Amino acid sequence: MKLTDFDYHLPPERIAQTPLEPRDASRLLVLHRETGQREHRQFTDIIDYLRAGDVLVLNQTRVIPARLHAHKAETGGAVELLLLRQLTDTRWETLVGGKRATTGTQLVINHNGASLQATIVAEGHESQRTVEFSAPIENVLYDLGEVPLPPYITTPLNDPERYQTVFSRIEGSAAAPTAGLHFTGDLLLALQAKGVKLAYCTLHIGLDTFAPVKEEDIEDHQIHREYAQLNADNARIINDAKLAGGRIIAVGTTAARTLESAAIRSATFGTDYNDPTSIQQTLNNMDGNLCPWRPVMAIDEATDLYITPGHHFRAVHAMITNFHLPKSTLLMMISAFAERGLILETYQEAIEREYRFYSFGDAMLIL
Repeated sequence: MKLTDFDYHLPPERIAQTPLEPRDASRLLVLHRETGQREHRQFTDIIDYLRAGDVLVLNQTRVIPARLHAHKAETGGAVELLLLRQLTDTRWETLVGGKRATTGTQLVINHNGASLQATIVAEGHESQRTVEFSAPIENVLYDLGEVPLPPYITTPLNDPERYQTVFSRIEGSAAAPTAGLHFTGDLLLALQAKGVKLAYCTLHIGLDTFAPVKEEDIEDHQIHREYAQLNADNARIINDAKLAGGRIIAVGTTAARTLESAAIRSATFGTDYNDPTSIQQTLNNMDGNLCPWRPVMAIDEATDLYITPGHHFRAVHAMITNFHLPKSTLLMMISAFAERGLILETYQEAIEREYRFYSFGDAMLIL
């Protein structure tokens, strides 16, 4: 398929600049894949569409203050670093903004009384750089860094916690799993009271959230690896629910990508990748079962799964998601989950009905 197949026009005023209060005050567009029916509701109404025995899978990643303002030690020129993925105690994959930020460039970061030195040690595609810090940055990150917002959000965020989900726990992401921003603690409790189960995965959002697709043939696009984890306890919750006829609802494309990656590994590696406490009979007897996914080698705790139309979903029955950018890998993913033409028609209707788009925007439930 071509990149232009995933393009649409979004009026700038439809880009949400600030989050709504409370979190679950956003609108909800419900799309039924089989019939094409669309319903227009409020996000709190999501409880009407989930039933006892379903599992809601939440990405518990937490956004770190990943944006650092630095200057070159030799010239004083300004350089901005965006931390994407930790490689070692002191080495990070980053995006770098600044002129002539090449291998060997020495950087100094000073802020709030903290200071750190860094060196660019390798160059990747376009603005991607590998940076070596003079000491582990975790100890001073909250003094040196700031929470990064996507470039299409130009209004300052008064409360950085509004760019975190209420269930965020594990630090490491450069962006929020925005479908999860709609949930409040009370709404999650209400869902559990109805019999909906909660399971958690972790995917630390990195480079591909910020890297646009440029290749006209989408198969030529190379997606980057992002840390992902699904442990044995959560895999068991999901597999038990599937065995009992429950649905697996992914909260966001990151949760969907983690679940699909785990299901593919289950199919590929069988029981070799399963913790002894996992439910082996489910893994052996069900299509689309999930193995606990955390291989021993740290380099393998990642996924580069690129989901485009034609992908066979093995784990996910329904998805909660925001409205995504044109020509993005995220739009391609939901166009694989529902038919591309139906998604674009739904987006057009959302624009006409003045839904709010992107990170702080409204939500879709795709059933």
